[in-house]
Amino acid sequence: MAFDSKTLGLALSGGGYRATLFGLGSLWRLNEAGLLGKLDRITGVSGGSILLGVLAHRWRELQFEDGRALNFASVIAEPIRTFCGKSIDVGVTVLGALTPFKTAGDYLAERYAKDLFGDTRLKDLPEAADGNPKFTFYATNLQTGRSFRFRQDLIADYRLGVSTATDKITLAFAVAASSAFPPMFSPIILKTDPTAWRDGENLPHLNALREVIVLADGGVYDNMGLESLFRHTDVVLVSDAGAPFAIEEEPARDNIRQMGRIRDILIDQTRSLRKRWLISEFEAGRQRGAYWGIGTQIEDYGPLSRMTADSDTSQALEQIPTRLKRFEDDQQGHLINWGYALCDIALRARAGFSIPMATEWPIREWPL
Repeated sequence: MAFDSKTLGLALSGGGYRATLFGLGSLWRLNEAGLLGKLDRITGVSGGSILLGVLAHRWRELQFEDGRALNFASVIAEPIRTFCGKSIDVGVTVLGALTPFKTAGDYLAERYAKDLFGDTRLKDLPEAADGNPKFTFYATNLQTGRSFRFRQDLIADYRLGVSTATDKITLAFAVAASSAFPPMFSPIILKTDPTAWRDGENLPHLNALREVIVLADGGVYDNMGLESLFRHTDVVLVSDAGAPFAIEEEPARDNIRQMGRIRDILIDQTRSLRKRWLISEFEAGRQRGAYWGIGTQIEDYGPLSRMTADSDTSQALEQIPTRLKRFEDDQQGHLINWGYALCDIALRARAGFSIPMATEWPIREWPL
């Protein structure tokens, strides 16, 4: 579907519940601007995939009018806020450690199924046609070192190729793979029929790599989920709630914690490079779109009117830990409202949409 004859893509970044709620605020503003129902592609990584999973699972329930879902709050926002009011990370990690034949990733998928998605399969999601977007959930393939995509009509890895045999893959599994942050929740193992794949590279042991696929959090490879949007959509919108890289004055010197620190540095460098490349594409006019991050200074958007100003409260939001741990009402409200306000100004100041400024907070009890 097009908006002003342009195809639209949205990326929802990783970052635990922090990203889920910040992304919810972004979706809320896009919906009120009449853009939600006109998106062609939506990608999700980790915490963003939780939000995308709820959106995809309940898409048929949304009552659209001119691109705006009239029942967005009840169908999408309320289930997300309820889920983010529960702590699940410690529980599933402990169960995975204590159970010999099941991993924390297995328990994570079970929790998503119990609380959000039931036994819904990827194949059960709305087809990417007749105004429905392509929903893409990103994980990382630990074998090929590339992103691994789950979509309603296929699974794919640029090195392994593409398979449309997704009948047995549940939505809960795809979201769990996307949010399986190492080492707590990963790896998650996907077994497929190697003969159902096509294309791909001429790799040694290709069928074995296709048969047993070892997956981890999508943010290991790309925390913003950009690859399927660029060159495939005219306008790219990015809601990024990734955590800022923390300086450690005295980094650990033991082998295990030192390797964890090195992992964090490598992931942060990859994310920073992608972000700089994205902004340069926008600034050079090679790609139309907008980026808004949880650490963005709202004053940097220039002279356009905005809903709020930068404050100690807004700046503190990016310091919230990347966890799947219960968020209190004030944290939820501030995160949702901050994503909403930044999306509002980014759509007008960067993406060039002629929409009026939003004037009311989606969560009125917690204004910024």
